[in-house]
Amino acid sequence: MRVIVHGGAGSAPDDPEPRQAVLDDAAAAGAEEDGVADAVEAAVRVLERDPKFNAGTGGAVQSDGVVRTDAGVMTSDREAGAAASMPGVEAAVSVARAVMEETPHVLLNGVHAVDFAVDVGVDAEVDLWSEDARERWNDLDDHPEGTPLDHLEWIRDKFGETDPGGREQTGGGGEKDHDTVGAVAFDGDALAAATSTGGRWLALAGRVGDVPQIGSGFYAAPAGAASATGAGEDIAKATLTRRAVRHLEAGLGAQAAADRAIAEFGELTGSSAGVIVLDSDGGFGEAFNSEQMQTARSRTE
Repeated sequence: MRVIVHGGAGSAPDDPEPRQAVLDDAAAAGAEEDGVADAVEAAVRVLERDPKFNAGTGGAVQSDGVVRTDAGVMTSDREAGAAASMPGVEAAVSVARAVMEETPHVLLNGVHAVDFAVDVGVDAEVDLWSEDARERWNDLDDHPEGTPLDHLEWIRDKFGETDPGGREQTGGGGEKDHDTVGAVAFDGDALAAATSTGGRWLALAGRVGDVPQIGSGFYAAPAGAASATGAGEDIAKATLTRRAVRHLEAGLGAQAAADRAIAEFGELTGSSAGVIVLDSDGGFGEAFNSEQMQTARSRTE
């Protein structure tokens, strides 16, 4: 088994060594599994449990003061599942996998996704607040009330300014704002990708970004698999992971495909992102145009 994981593309963290140790543990946990779906789920679960990352416990807080989680998983036979907008659900990747394996659908969201999580045995009453998020939320001068439009007005100065083309220029969330996590696995035959997130800091309540969208936050096909992280709205518009795998299908290796996908993404959007890739020959690739993206690799064969 070969596994690569990422802990988000963004600014350099204040504590890279402890974060790297967790990423190393996640990659190792995935590599010990027998199947690729098991591998990416096991790896991502290590990261969802750790509040150093913006996934599961420690996720970003939306404008109504609620942490909601999203995740997606896909295998190289093009089976896929995703779940979004789930308060109280740490193991978002496990819910996404259950959507893939237990339903005829590819995406569940909101209260119904939470109800489904409970039905398949995933805890939906986890306190997802980290100490850091609680402190940052409490330090705000005020908190929004009223309708979604009232919330929208409140978040304009907090979620990020936009340029005339509508692209976000500032994230407003600090180093954790892009700390989405993901994993890709290859067992010599099949591939899988999974991505999980707590979203964007102070996004409008109910916002769903790229992570649970097939071809944006995650994608897998016979040629390879990829997981992305970064500016979610732009990743979705550029379908970053599908773009990376398309380059594999055109004959590029994993590293060249990752490099080209990120170069194209930067040219198209002017935003920052990162992507990890495994190809059908077992080659690893990773690329980013942000300040940093921590990754880890593990292989057992």
